Amino acid sequence: MQYVISDTHLMDENLLGMDEFAPRPFATTAAMDQAIIDHWNARVKPTDVVYHLGDIAVDLHRPEKVVNAAIYERLMALNGRLVLLKGNHDRRSLFKYLAAHNVTVAGQAKFELHDVGKLIKYNHRQYYLTHYPLLLGIAPQIRNLHGHIHHYQLPYATNLNVGVDAPELNFLVQPVPFGTPLSMAEVETIAAKKATWLAAQQQGKE
Repeated sequence: MQYVISDTHLMDENLLGMDEFAPRPFATTAAMDQAIIDHWNARVKPTDVVYHLGDIAVDLHRPEKVVNAAIYERLMALNGRLVLLKGNHDRRSLFKYLAAHNVTVAGQAKFELHDVGKLIKYNHRQYYLTHYPLLLGIAPQIRNLHGHIHHYQLPYATNLNVGVDAPELNFLVQPVPFGTPLSMAEVETIAAKKATWLAAQQQGKE
């Protein structure tokens, strides 16, 4: 199975609390991180692939070496092979640390690292995976899965925010627990419902 997620912001104390930007009702980063790990592992199997679209973790108070080791520990606690895209909060040194400490899972590397983006195919459609939203123009067979903007969604059917705080998650009939990676089937459900909602919004303006 393939899953996608973005903007977990592990260890980020600045996102704690019920802020409109990223409502996270946790008293501590340890509680938030554990919730993400638990909900992730309840869905993802060790042999699954999870595409993480950036902003993995944030801790600006400790030395980079200490922070990188702490992030590595948390990522090793997550099931699946992780395809990691670099977000604006992800340091270059983290990716170097992960590459140097990579391990093998089911005969393949635990971590696959990308600076900018990744192209995948699912159900006869192409998906560009990026951290920042990518404006595609008229390209009905291509969708952009992204993160970065947390509480905001772009008014385009081809752009889908898959971050843990994304408003697009409200298009799901069955909500997912906080920090749960989305299946590609759920992504397609979100895409269809967002397109319908946008069309209705446009009709209302005419």
